[in-house]
Amino acid sequence: MADRTAPNCHLRLEWVYGYRGHQCRNNLYYTAAKEIVYFVAGVGVVYNTREHKQKFYLGHNDDIISLALHPERVLVATGQVGKEPYICVWDSYTVQTVSILKDVHTHGIACLAFDLEGQCLVSVGLDSKNTICVWDWRRGKVLAAAPGHTDRIFDISWDLYQPSKLVSCGVKHIKFWSLCGNALTPKRGVFGKTGDLQTILCLACAKDEVTYSGALNGDIYVWKGINLMRTVQGAHGSGIFSMNACEEGFATGGRDGCVRLWDLNFKPITVIDLRETDQGYKGLSVRSVCWRGDHILVGTQDSEIFEIVVHDRNKPFLIMQGHCEGELWALAVHPTKPLAMTGSDDRSVRIWSLIDHALIARCNMEEPIRCAAVSTDGIHLALGMKDGSFTVLRVRDMTEVVHIKDRKEAIHELKYSPDGAHLAVGSNDNSVDIYGVVQRYKKVGECIGSTSFITHMDWSTDSKYLQTNDGSGRRLFYRMPSGKEVTNREELKLVQWATWTCVLGPEVNGIWPKYSDINDINSVDANFNNQVLVTADDYGLVKLLRYPCVKKGAKFKKYLGHSAHITNARWSHDYQWVITIGGADHSVFQWKFVPERKSKEALHIAPQEILADSNSEESDSDQSDVPEMDSEIEQETQLTYRRQVYKEDLPQLKEQCKEKHRATAMKKRERAPGSGVKLHFIHGYRGYDCRSNLFYTQTGEIVYHVAAVGVVYNRQQNTQRFYMGHDDDILCLALHPLKDFVATGQVGRDSSIHIWDTEMLKPMSVLKGFHQLGVCALDFSADGKRLASVGLDDNHTIVLWDWRKGEKLSAMRGSKDKIFVVKINPYLPDKLITAGVKHMKFWHKAGGGLIGRKGNMGKTETMMCAVYGWSEEMVFSGTCTGDICIWRDMFLMKTVKAHDGPVFSMHALEKGFVTGGKDGIVALWDDTFERCLKTYAIKRAVLAPGSKGLLLEDNPSIRAISLGHGHILVGTKNGEILEVDKSGPITLLVQGHMEGEVWGLATHPHLPLCATVSDDKTLRIWDLSPSHCMLAVRKLRKGGRCCCFSPDGKALAVGLNDGSFIIVNADTLEDLVSFHHRKDIISDIRFSPGAGKYLAVASGDSFVDIYNVMSSKRVGVCKGCLNYITHLDWDRRGKLLQVNTSAKEQFFFEAPRGKRQTIPATEVEKIDWSTWTCVLGTSVEGIWPVISEVAEVTAACLSNDRKVLATGDDLGYIKLFKYPVKGKYGKFKRYVAHSTHVTNVRWTHDDSLLVTVGGGDTCLMIWAHEPEGHREIRQCDSEESDIESEDDGGYDSDVTRENEINYTIKALSTNMRPMTGVKPHLQLKEPSVDERPPVSRALPQPEKLQTNNVGKKKRPIEELVLELVFGYRGNDCRNNVHYLNEGTDIIYHTASVGIVLNLTTSCQSFYVEHSDDILCLTINQHPKFPNVVATGQVGDIGDMSATSPSIHVWDAMTKQTLSVLRCFHAGGVCSVSFSATGKLLLSVGLDPEHTVTIWKWQEGAKVASRIGHTQRIFVAEFRPDSDTHFVSVGIKHVRFWTLAGRALLSKKGVLSTLEDARMQTMLSVAFGANNLTFTGTISGDVCVWKEHILVRIVAKAHTGPVFTMYTTLRDGLIVTGGKERPSKEGGALKLWDQELKRCRAFRLETGQIIDCVRSVCRGKGKILVGTRNAEIIEVGEKNAACNILVNGHMDGPIWGLGTHPSRDVFLSAAEDGTVRLWDIPEKKMLNKVNLGHPAHTISYSPEGDMVAIGMKNGEFIILLVASLKIWGKKRDRRSPIQDIRFSPNSRYLAVGSNECAVDFYDLTLGPQLNRINSCRDIPSFVMQMDFSADSNYVQISTGAYKRLVYEVPSGKQVTEQSYIDRITWATWTSVLGDEVVGIWSRNTDKADVTCACVSHSGLNIVTGDDFGMVKLFDFPCPEKFAKHKRFLGHSAHLTNVRFTNGDRFVVSAGGDDRSLFVWRCVHAPH
Repeated sequence: MADRTAPNCHLRLEWVYGYRGHQCRNNLYYTAAKEIVYFVAGVGVVYNTREHKQKFYLGHNDDIISLALHPERVLVATGQVGKEPYICVWDSYTVQTVSILKDVHTHGIACLAFDLEGQCLVSVGLDSKNTICVWDWRRGKVLAAAPGHTDRIFDISWDLYQPSKLVSCGVKHIKFWSLCGNALTPKRGVFGKTGDLQTILCLACAKDEVTYSGALNGDIYVWKGINLMRTVQGAHGSGIFSMNACEEGFATGGRDGCVRLWDLNFKPITVIDLRETDQGYKGLSVRSVCWRGDHILVGTQDSEIFEIVVHDRNKPFLIMQGHCEGELWALAVHPTKPLAMTGSDDRSVRIWSLIDHALIARCNMEEPIRCAAVSTDGIHLALGMKDGSFTVLRVRDMTEVVHIKDRKEAIHELKYSPDGAHLAVGSNDNSVDIYGVVQRYKKVGECIGSTSFITHMDWSTDSKYLQTNDGSGRRLFYRMPSGKEVTNREELKLVQWATWTCVLGPEVNGIWPKYSDINDINSVDANFNNQVLVTADDYGLVKLLRYPCVKKGAKFKKYLGHSAHITNARWSHDYQWVITIGGADHSVFQWKFVPERKSKEALHIAPQEILADSNSEESDSDQSDVPEMDSEIEQETQLTYRRQVYKEDLPQLKEQCKEKHRATAMKKRERAPGSGVKLHFIHGYRGYDCRSNLFYTQTGEIVYHVAAVGVVYNRQQNTQRFYMGHDDDILCLALHPLKDFVATGQVGRDSSIHIWDTEMLKPMSVLKGFHQLGVCALDFSADGKRLASVGLDDNHTIVLWDWRKGEKLSAMRGSKDKIFVVKINPYLPDKLITAGVKHMKFWHKAGGGLIGRKGNMGKTETMMCAVYGWSEEMVFSGTCTGDICIWRDMFLMKTVKAHDGPVFSMHALEKGFVTGGKDGIVALWDDTFERCLKTYAIKRAVLAPGSKGLLLEDNPSIRAISLGHGHILVGTKNGEILEVDKSGPITLLVQGHMEGEVWGLATHPHLPLCATVSDDKTLRIWDLSPSHCMLAVRKLRKGGRCCCFSPDGKALAVGLNDGSFIIVNADTLEDLVSFHHRKDIISDIRFSPGAGKYLAVASGDSFVDIYNVMSSKRVGVCKGCLNYITHLDWDRRGKLLQVNTSAKEQFFFEAPRGKRQTIPATEVEKIDWSTWTCVLGTSVEGIWPVISEVAEVTAACLSNDRKVLATGDDLGYIKLFKYPVKGKYGKFKRYVAHSTHVTNVRWTHDDSLLVTVGGGDTCLMIWAHEPEGHREIRQCDSEESDIESEDDGGYDSDVTRENEINYTIKALSTNMRPMTGVKPHLQLKEPSVDERPPVSRALPQPEKLQTNNVGKKKRPIEELVLELVFGYRGNDCRNNVHYLNEGTDIIYHTASVGIVLNLTTSCQSFYVEHSDDILCLTINQHPKFPNVVATGQVGDIGDMSATSPSIHVWDAMTKQTLSVLRCFHAGGVCSVSFSATGKLLLSVGLDPEHTVTIWKWQEGAKVASRIGHTQRIFVAEFRPDSDTHFVSVGIKHVRFWTLAGRALLSKKGVLSTLEDARMQTMLSVAFGANNLTFTGTISGDVCVWKEHILVRIVAKAHTGPVFTMYTTLRDGLIVTGGKERPSKEGGALKLWDQELKRCRAFRLETGQIIDCVRSVCRGKGKILVGTRNAEIIEVGEKNAACNILVNGHMDGPIWGLGTHPSRDVFLSAAEDGTVRLWDIPEKKMLNKVNLGHPAHTISYSPEGDMVAIGMKNGEFIILLVASLKIWGKKRDRRSPIQDIRFSPNSRYLAVGSNECAVDFYDLTLGPQLNRINSCRDIPSFVMQMDFSADSNYVQISTGAYKRLVYEVPSGKQVTEQSYIDRITWATWTSVLGDEVVGIWSRNTDKADVTCACVSHSGLNIVTGDDFGMVKLFDFPCPEKFAKHKRFLGHSAHLTNVRFTNGDRFVVSAGGDDRSLFVWRCVHAPH
């Protein structure tokens, strides 16, 4: 029998020829040790030029394409390609991995760069968004990520002089990034006029914000900040691929083959043209340069590395060569010398010396080379070409001997015969030609048997035969030299082959996997001497196998390095080396062969990380010596734990179903029952598929798990306490070293691990987000800080956690096979082991990854358990055959036989070990496993009298062992927990059913007993009294599904799964009778009530048989059901049977004959049923959930007092309903403890207990029934109904608006006005008739604009500075006004500006870093963070790009940004809140899930995130004394949240404690001592909560919605604000005591009919109030005096804006029907007039004594400024007035409206305002109007993008362009006209420039647009896309903009933000 193990010899990589120059740049550096680091294929190479040695880093599994050197120059980062590419940071000295960074990028990692300190690493992906990611690489953690650019990025670099700044460049762009918080924010480089926009290939950063970059055209672009400052033209002839900065300056390398050196100021020092040097050649292209001292390294496109010494720069040394780009296929070895020949598609043939590791000859051919062979005497080298020819060269001097072309297709293989006489040439023409060598290569034969191309050939030793392989997988033989095919296989039997390079044939069967027919092995070569075979395949693997290997799927050793397909592999002539060549990576690898005798000695050398894979995972042959898989283990490995429905999916399912059921929800539904149940005791322990899950706690209690419950059992009192945090099966449990905390892992789609304390039963931390399907193994580290977990996903992912923080430290795929155990090394917490099916792996942490090595054990055994021993390298593991393996490091030292059958559990003691196995024996060992000190057999005979039950069998399989308190604790597969005393006696503590579903359950008619029957083939009787034990058990011949006590309790009927049933004596369990009438399962069995005369037996084959118990005869059969029968009930008289079937049918039968009855639903309810366990019928209609499609109700039982119905369902929920449950979707209380389906529920005879059994979880659970009134409030009382009541406490317009508002994202905003036509910058200009000659004798062009009111010297405006903002966002935002600095300043926001207002000076200062509207604001109240503010803004989708929603944390005094948090809250951030310590920040999103997120804002790290609610959440706030508790409120929602580690746990508020309380829409929240929470509702009530239970309601705290509440931290007083009419008693503002019992109301003297308070804050003796009407008011607490601090328009847009002709005041008119007068120097509103209608436009007369106002309803009004009296009003139009203007001579008033008309009025005719004329034929509505300086013309801009000029007052249109050009205008506010084409930008396809104004000096024009930008241009600007400066701050849509007199200020009015911005103009110096 051939040996089927892997060979014992191995290969070690010795040399790699080549360097990757193609498609990579900047990948060649000097390390600190002056070695050279670079990469080729998938290998990182460290090359020591002095000693000519190479070291290799082999941590990648695909092509490396990027490399960065750490600033200390020892560590290297490399990035690879692949579907899930990763980055390795490794040590160039030891070539070991330091850190692995993974799980972010896809496709590949294009660039890498370390920052100056070397703490951070930035990477750029090859995905479609070119994602940029910043890592804390030591921890493997992502600090920030953002989409990089839409096109490829070629280089990225940290600015080494400014922290947190980066620069990236690539196709047609350069971007300057700043890193703050978790946000990377880009600014695009502005090329401007200095240079062309083009592709930038490389860059280097210098001091003072200067960046140098190399461009595609060979120029160097020099940037200052983000602007292109200058260019160095023609630095290189073409693209500059690489730039490297060092102390002396910069080196650049380009495609022109030159290297240039520059000094630190980028002045040229010297140029080195490599093409001109000795080694140079035409087309040499430089891809990488590195300048270090006097040495320069250069890497070229063609895989060479040059080293240049600066002072001798004309003689570069060529230190490394390789093949150029193109596939490499040809390989031959010299027959007598250590030489290898290679030939490639780059047309070169090269000869390498295997001793000197150098290229010794190279020759270029005419054609690509595909194969090579050396003649037996070593004189000739034959090369097969791609074009079908072959050439023979002399090896000595590479001269040509012959060139022959007989074929058209490529020659793929050629070989000389061993006697040297013939050359066989195999081509893709399916034939082999034979040539005679001595006849000058004359063709002497031809082999034509193949139907496909020839792939491999071998000669026989006597040169008489040739074997071939072809592409169709056929192996053929030919006689030589004639080429006749050999068909008779007999004559081949004795043939010896000279070489074996074929992939087909019995000798090499083993190279192919067992069951596949793939042909991905490209090359094979046999080493006959050592009987090994090397193979090379498409996956880049080199494998060693034994030769011959006859059986498929042989074991092998595999070696990585080549990244993609390996085209050829050959042994050297003396078998010292293997040479392999890569196709795509065109590299040549030389491997040293280490034969068996040497391997032993080599073991002390540290095996290379990945290559130590001795028995590779893919090997899958059956080893003859592998023992049979143990049945138990086999069974366990096949368990999948998959669920049809995961509990996580329920909310979505419910939502989907709710839509269908909205209507039913409107009906009034029954309330949930008053009484509840509480879990009291569980019979069961999960042993059948879990191990080592049973421990003693610190206090001597016992902790274990069953179903979804963690159980803490007190053995003295025989009581249990429960941890109920899980919602599905717990699969593993680990104990903290201090024995007070426990970690448990559960099944789930995204399964979670809970760490909880055994005293309080509270979760300390919940870990999730990494394991799919479930968690199967856990272990704490010895210091208790770390936790390791293993998932059930296909790769059995291993995660290492810092569990308190909830942070994942590292993760890695564990193994394809199931892992049973994970253990952290107690001495070195960075190391761990995993063991499982056929493997044992030793891991160590590397950054965010783990590096694993397989244990060396010869044959692979399945490990069931493992522990660390007395030193860090000793490990002991138990196998499935009963051996204990003893390991040192990763080497198996010896094995000891310990048990018969698998060793399932072991435990390390101080001195020794304890083990337990399938043989039911517990063994104690000494500390070296040499002696077994004692054994204990688990037998019934030694069971102590105090046992709580009975052993089912002797020697049950032991699954868990633990020691403590002088006892050994043992858990068995049969579900028993036993305590073994050291002296021998055994006590049984807890037991449950064994594996198999439990369905049968019956409670005794008058005793506290119950019976269960299960698929485990046992019938058991349980004592329900406090002794909680199993009283009796009987084995059955078949499993059973139902049982029932007779009414007198003496007999017990049991239905079995084979269709039979038995009746047994209830005390002795001995048979009384048995029957077998049916084939299918007996599904329910029932005695008739009273005397128990009849027995009804329901079966799966749809019949119910009725037996007379006395005569033991069948007396009736109920026929008519079509499906499986599920439930039976008798009526009280014993005459009527009710039957349910699996198809949800309900039938009635009469006993005893079984006649079917039809009974109307109304009658069914009147019948007096003896029991009710059915689930159908009108009286239980409400028990079916909304999602009944996926969640069947499996069982029900009505209490004996007929008040409470208990149900069990498929999702493991126990629910209690008030009976009868009429109407759909009844309200209920629900309890989770069972994990999957609940199969049965029963009340005891006195209703004191509820007993339930679980199907898959094998548990019997006992629940204590707590009647109404007796209720401590506990966590498992959750009262829910699937559909919320529609009634939400009322309607309020403000709430509705806030809930339904869609926030515009500025960047995506569209037209504000309904425009039509072609935009100005897209219109084709008609050539004007009179293009003037250059020197015109005509009059000079008149001024465009009259500029009379400006001083002599006109100065252009350079800059606008924000000076004042009038406005506050109160109408749809709340809680956004706060005091700062003890009340000297206040902070609030409007549009995208945060405003700090000093109350003494009235000066405003601004935070302007937000890119879009701010929606929420909060301040940090912790003294450590004074004046720290957080603001959240609107955003698009959460893709982490610049338009994503974000939160800015900033200092209110300095306006410095402290952190930016980009978030996934698509839509925007609507609430923010700081925690008590000020370190955490809570945010809520507007996304559909209303996500709640917690951040560590200083680091920009997301701590936890969770879906908040299906509807809008308005506010979420931390409790003021907590960092872990917060409350969220919203539409019909209040939730109480806890942060545990990284998980957010929440509880809904429970209302049921108060009569008639209903869930209303909650709007605000405040807090009191002792865990009190106050929530303000839409109806004006305030709810008071204790924990999460409603304890009282403060009715009508306000008459309208309570919008805001504020908790004062110093004295606990609470301020509330609401919507209310001011009255004597009440006001919209109230101050309350700490309990919200007494209050004092304040009235806001605003004069409004209804006050609506949106924000409150309390300082020292003052209350600050923000209102819906955009006022901010300060109220004194003592005197109730109101002081209005801020005014603004309450509703927008503000359309009208008019600046006074001579003073710094201006007017605004808005949709809110007010006109307001604002004073700029005084910084306040002077006056306000209520017009009663929305106003649209406003204008001062030239003298400033009158004001004209145009209204939305078509009316206009003229006021006298002095008295504010109306001078005149008129309504000639019915649609809005768009603009209104006085003529400069004050005579005319022009009124432009939406009716496409402009009306003229003559003011000299007095105030009756008769229209004197109007302009008609206007193509669309009027936007803006301007008069000419002489009052004779008016220009009108219209909604059709046309500008028209009319005469005044005749209204005639002027069309003559030359005439129009001569008009001087008094003002210019038009956005249209040739003079202003330049104000239209490229990206206004959906949006417009909405308003403009030319300065009084006529030199500038300022514009406003739909994107909310204010822009400043020069005037006129006739060129398209003119240069400008932009100023941000407004929300979307600017409506108007004006210069004030003397061009001192610009005022801009906002549409969406209802705010007025005043900008100070900065004029250019003289």
